[in-house]
Amino acid sequence: MAAMPKPKLAVWKFSSCDGCQLTLLDCEDELLAVAGAVEIAYFPEATRGVVKGPYDVSLVEGSITTAHDAERIRAVRKQSKAVITIGACATAGGIQALRNFADVAAFTAIVYARPDFISTLATSTPIAAHVPVDFELRGCPIDKRQLIEVLSAFLAGRQPVTPAHSTCVDCKLAGNVCVMVAHGTPCLGPVTHAGCGALCPTYNRGCYGCFGPMESPNAKSLSARLSALGMDERALSRVYRTFNAAAKPFADEAERHGA
Repeated sequence: MAAMPKPKLAVWKFSSCDGCQLTLLDCEDELLAVAGAVEIAYFPEATRGVVKGPYDVSLVEGSITTAHDAERIRAVRKQSKAVITIGACATAGGIQALRNFADVAAFTAIVYARPDFISTLATSTPIAAHVPVDFELRGCPIDKRQLIEVLSAFLAGRQPVTPAHSTCVDCKLAGNVCVMVAHGTPCLGPVTHAGCGALCPTYNRGCYGCFGPMESPNAKSLSARLSALGMDERALSRVYRTFNAAAKPFADEAERHGA
């Protein structure tokens, strides 16, 4: 009897830093298991070999920032049974989405000697703004344990189990003292999606919101607390405009404070 063909896995890059793809390569022992379970058909970060689609699962890193990006993601969607976006760029536009709140032409004129050579969109948008997405995996970068869980779930035909609660829950589970209550350190943990294992608060630093907004964030209440800790309107706007600047709950709260 002929062996069943392995599911084809493709990994695609759009506008990003490659950090989430490197997370997959950093899985080390787990990656060997993944490689044994699937055929890595397209992954330029790891191999020059290319197997033509269609693909069973496509991991997509990066945001859409050019007209060519928008055209290419539609082509990826057409040849993929499942599309999983990985990282803040793919799920929320990334830090490059700061362009959404400014004049891109002015930026390019400052940065490039010949801005007329630059062809770009005025905004940086998540993949889901352009094509249907089957699952979004948050983080800047993503967590490798969550990545393995999501891949395993799709290969097994089940729903991935990833937390929708805030980073504060992870802090409690780790036995951390709350940096905001105990030390008056500004922290986005109460409104941030869990996934990093509360890394920064574990080392007595406030959460920077790398994993984007949690399922039902109350950013307005958090801002009131941050204001009581001494943050002015400009600082409140800026704290929500980092890795997940275009995520709606963060973008709305930043705009509420004048930016």
